[in-house]
Amino acid sequence: FNAAVKKAAEEALKAQGCDVVVSDLYAMKFKATATEDDVTGESNPEHFVMGRTMTACRQKKLKDADLVIFQFPMYWFTMPAIMKGWIDRVLTKGLPSALRNPTVEGIFKNKKAMLSFTTSSHETMFSASGINGDINVTLWPIQNGILHFCGFQVLPPQIFWAPAYVPQEARASMLETWTGRLQGLLNEAPFFLHLVDVQEKHSGSPYGLTVGHHLGKPLPPNSQMKAGV
Repeated sequence: FNAAVKKAAEEALKAQGCDVVVSDLYAMKFKATATEDDVTGESNPEHFVMGRTMTACRQKKLKDADLVIFQFPMYWFTMPAIMKGWIDRVLTKGLPSALRNPTVEGIFKNKKAMLSFTTSSHETMFSASGINGDINVTLWPIQNGILHFCGFQVLPPQIFWAPAYVPQEARASMLETWTGRLQGLLNEAPFFLHLVDVQEKHSGSPYGLTVGHHLGKPLPPNSQMKAGV
């Protein structure tokens, strides 16, 4: 089903005149762990730092892109190891360079990124009172700790709830909804993650700013996700 979702996105974006580049990690036989093949630059044997020796070819794809969609099946509450390995070896030293205010200073500050993924659990299981807990909390390390940290403007994710456990008609409906969203995806506004200097403005709000910066208040409901499909 993830392949079908990827194909739908590729076709819909190309139909809008976009140049689409697909990096299929499995087709590329991408290794989840770093190896000596990744060491392409000069290195200091006395103080070896892997991130400083990585090849820049994969990084160029990110720098050239206006929008990056990470398509994957959720494994154990996160992305598969092969995708995490790609992030570990591509978003290396020098890319996420602005710790104070990445959306202003980061290298990807004018670029958008989003997660599109399938789950093996139904939406109710990822609610605040569900067995898996709040999906907003689950996604915080990826959306804020990786994408926003690197400066990306993060769009709400597209979540395909338990496609393996629903009828074919429901899966077809999921793809139709996704194709519809893709028509205006490039014009979507990113969602709010955090900005320290606006905390006072939210002092009267019953909820905190975000999952990660809740100011000791209740977590804001569905602040980091798109409505389930």
